[in-house]
Amino acid sequence: MGEYQELLNRFVHGWQTWNNESVLSQVYMPEGLAVSLQMVDYTTNMILKNALVGQKRDEDPHVFPHAHSYDNSYSSVSFDWLDNSVEVVSATDGDDLCVLVIPTRIPEKPSALIVAAQSLWNYSGTMEKVGERLILKKDSTSISVYTTGADAGVLFCESVTPYLSVMLTEPIGICTGKKRTVDEIRKVISEKRAKGEENKASYRAHSEAYNAMQTCLAWDTIFDPEEGTPITTVSRNWNSGWGGYVLFCWDTYFASLMQSLDNKELAYINAIRITNTATGRGFVPNYACQNGIRSFDRSQPPVGSMVAKMIYDRWQEKWFLREVYGNLLRWNEWFYENRRTDSGLLAWGSDEYQKNEKTHAKAMGVHEWQGAAYESGLDNSPMFDDIPFDEKKNILCMEDVGLMGLYIKDCYSLSEIAGILGDSKTAEKLTSRAHEMETRLETLWDEETGLYLNRRTDTGEFQHRLSPFHFHALFSKRVGQERARRMTDEHFYNPDEFYGEYILPSIARNDPAFHDQDYWRGRIWAPMNFLCYMALCEYDLPDARKDLKEKSEKLILKEWLEKGHVHENYDPDTGEGCNSQKSDSFYHWGALLSYIALIDVPEQVSGFPKERELVSN
Repeated sequence: MGEYQELLNRFVHGWQTWNNESVLSQVYMPEGLAVSLQMVDYTTNMILKNALVGQKRDEDPHVFPHAHSYDNSYSSVSFDWLDNSVEVVSATDGDDLCVLVIPTRIPEKPSALIVAAQSLWNYSGTMEKVGERLILKKDSTSISVYTTGADAGVLFCESVTPYLSVMLTEPIGICTGKKRTVDEIRKVISEKRAKGEENKASYRAHSEAYNAMQTCLAWDTIFDPEEGTPITTVSRNWNSGWGGYVLFCWDTYFASLMQSLDNKELAYINAIRITNTATGRGFVPNYACQNGIRSFDRSQPPVGSMVAKMIYDRWQEKWFLREVYGNLLRWNEWFYENRRTDSGLLAWGSDEYQKNEKTHAKAMGVHEWQGAAYESGLDNSPMFDDIPFDEKKNILCMEDVGLMGLYIKDCYSLSEIAGILGDSKTAEKLTSRAHEMETRLETLWDEETGLYLNRRTDTGEFQHRLSPFHFHALFSKRVGQERARRMTDEHFYNPDEFYGEYILPSIARNDPAFHDQDYWRGRIWAPMNFLCYMALCEYDLPDARKDLKEKSEKLILKEWLEKGHVHENYDPDTGEGCNSQKSDSFYHWGALLSYIALIDVPEQVSGFPKERELVSN
């Protein structure tokens, strides 16, 4: 048995919140036996079956996620629904689950709490109500579920499986294994809460930024029964919209990177899962979801090798690199063979589907301009407005600075991985390829602008629509300190372009499309901040790096502290996330704003240490 399977066997165990449909559900793994909380409101006769963060209908609950440890030893959410306000806290005690449901606002007609037994994902299992307890069984596993309240005898609810019902007029305890009092349940929860608070406090001034990151990543982790692994998806709401789950390429790599701070198991699982979605042609697709559905026309930004190397730097386990190395190498080769222009630079593209591969009606973009824009990850960025699509080469007619910089970083990172694994010949080849691309990137320098610019391949003209992706040029060792300083002084710190109270907007503030504030047309995106931060670390630019850290942390804490939100994107003027319908409220990569503040990546220049350390002050 390999290391990866052994890891899964250890990790997929015990009570977890891995049921995508509701944050009020706990599932015992690997059996898939679940206990899900529902409510009946007797003022309106409405029934609450599921609850997710960021649901937008008036009748949906407003959920505030307070905390969630990666191992599910402690979690806490509260929600408002109609005239009900409820807090739900949970903790594990070995193989037992303890939950406390606390009504903090009780309607004139109190609501009923339904504790429903379930067997998820079409797993085999039996459920029955015996007296005032539920019994969940699968094979040799038998779990008894108790409540501290008297049976309310509710007969009319939407549960089609056995359930317990109690009136929610006081704190109600729910436990497994043995019957416990409310005070006994409180004690278990209090002990686990204290451990969680101790871990959070270890991040000192950044403790709440850490809490936002861990809480979002932990709640967005669900279970994929097809592969038998947990996966950290961008958000549960997105999964519902895709009919099960969806993994996006660079999003999932970033999730694994954030988790690698203090949970190597989830970091490994997510990095391996997304890398293993590689298509027969050798690229990691834009998206992958249930039933083998993937984007067979396009990939996404090549950040996998950088992330894998950073995870290795943290945990120093070679088996992980061996798991991802082959597919990462094929991905690097695929970009080199399929996304080069006539002058040898790189452009985003979208291929025709291979006839022997599955396709699906949900595919976004097939061999067209839109698919190439999606490959960039920047979907509707103004940078791609009016850029023709070369149907012979399957690429946009624009050599892209951002892609060039990321590819150079990919080559260097993958070369280091090859060296660690003893593949010296490939390491040399990748380093040589990085040098080749660095030389080609120099042709995109515009002295008058003081920046590396995108260039049209059909007209040869430089493009002056600027985004934070232009700072990816700093991944090249050929840029030099003088140009690096000029790029930050004249552009990063330019209030007409990127600087301000909140940074970095996805298109320059003086671009006409900035005022659209529509997705990648002006909103702030955490992955842009993170990749810019990583690029800044290649040169001696401590002022810009410090400002980006502080302003990123300020941005995520604004709505996290107010609403428990970690947004997909943010307003560059107000720092709000909720003022756009195209900003998911609990999208995990928003937590990269926290991650920037939690790590220290010193510049790779003479006199600076190279090891990566956690920030502790």
